[in-house]
Amino acid sequence: MEVIDPSTNERTDTYEDDSADDVEDALSRASEAFETWREVPMRERQELLASAGDVLRDRKREWAEIMTREMGKPITQAESEVEKCAWACDHYAEYADVYLAEDHHPSPPGTTVKTRFDPLGPVLAVMPWNFPFWQVFRFAAPYVTAGNVGLLKHASNVPGCALAIEVIFREAGYPDDVFQSLLIPSDLVDDILEDERVRAATLTGSGPAGRAVASTAGEQLKKTVLELGGSDPFVVLDDADLKDAAETGAWARNLNGGQSCIAAKRFIVQEAVYDEFLEHFLEEVESLTVGDPTDEETQVGPQARQDLLEDLHEQVEASVEAGATVLTGGEPLDREGAFYPPTVLTDVPPGCPADSEELFGPVAAVFAVESEDEAIEKANDTRFGLGASIWTEDRDRGERVAARIDAGCTYVNQLTKSDPRVPFGGVKDSGYGRELAGAGIKEFVNRKTVWIE
Repeated sequence: MEVIDPSTNERTDTYEDDSADDVEDALSRASEAFETWREVPMRERQELLASAGDVLRDRKREWAEIMTREMGKPITQAESEVEKCAWACDHYAEYADVYLAEDHHPSPPGTTVKTRFDPLGPVLAVMPWNFPFWQVFRFAAPYVTAGNVGLLKHASNVPGCALAIEVIFREAGYPDDVFQSLLIPSDLVDDILEDERVRAATLTGSGPAGRAVASTAGEQLKKTVLELGGSDPFVVLDDADLKDAAETGAWARNLNGGQSCIAAKRFIVQEAVYDEFLEHFLEEVESLTVGDPTDEETQVGPQARQDLLEDLHEQVEASVEAGATVLTGGEPLDREGAFYPPTVLTDVPPGCPADSEELFGPVAAVFAVESEDEAIEKANDTRFGLGASIWTEDRDRGERVAARIDAGCTYVNQLTKSDPRVPFGGVKDSGYGRELAGAGIKEFVNRKTVWIE
């Protein structure tokens, strides 16, 4: 696996893939580790997780620099990602035992009936490059604390991140092999899923990758959780605080170089405030600082790979050819590295890529609609259903609109985000299952009924 710094497009490191024998050995060690780990008291597991949070914070800059070097995340955002991972560790270190406390049920006199939550075994996690630490800790903090053991197949362009996360668990004091990273190509995933020692799988990534994992796991009757793509609507109603909406919207679209499943991608604005919102929005977008991701002042770094930039630009060009108008950006920057500028498209025709596909980069498509009902209809006119953001000064109206949008997460007067305290996931082509909070930690457990007479 070669590491290409996307800010220069130069190779900075090379890692040797794990072999089939390495994978077999890892599976054997994971299976053995599970038999011991499942018996470790919950309080000890929580204490280890708290230690992992400490390791993350103590070496925050080091972990952040690996992310920045491998996938181009601006250094300040990389540090924030490390802090968020530590927050997830803190959360489950405090609440895992509460989430997994036994449920007691009504039963005849003299009996006790309860549900206990037992771990399943080794869980395979197929994770993406865009949030290379957070996506992993979002899976590992709850599932490993529940008593499972983790096997990470990370994206091939962030092998340093994968190995660093393994180091974090080791330095936190976890027993050997409770968490392992496998540096393998995607074509070995099916073999791992088919192995009887692996009991479940979670994937964050593209629709095709999700379908492949779900299909193989389904044939083996193994539980999966999928968090796939999104084309999230950012709905601006006619009573919204337009400056606030524009400022938050510009950041919601361009954070992490726009490379986020829950980024605001389709801006749906009522005609009564369309022109004013667009003016504020353009001002905010054009004020963002694009540059070297190691610079503290940079807000938008490079795209994670050159080929991803090229794919994004093809989508923009196809949308423009179909009739869309570029108000700002729209061309790769004439500089070294995979840099694409924050871009705003209007007059976006139905069916073009900016309307119907996920644009995984800093490109916002802005639509004008006449009414609240039309805004909801447009928001739901997508095969995706991950997140949505609604802007209005009327909280009751916002809640009413949120209830009618087909998405797993809806936020009123806030950008769509993931938070350890609340369930996260999507519907439709954005996947199924939930991560985080109590719902997340219970995805990969055996909800075992125990009847005591």
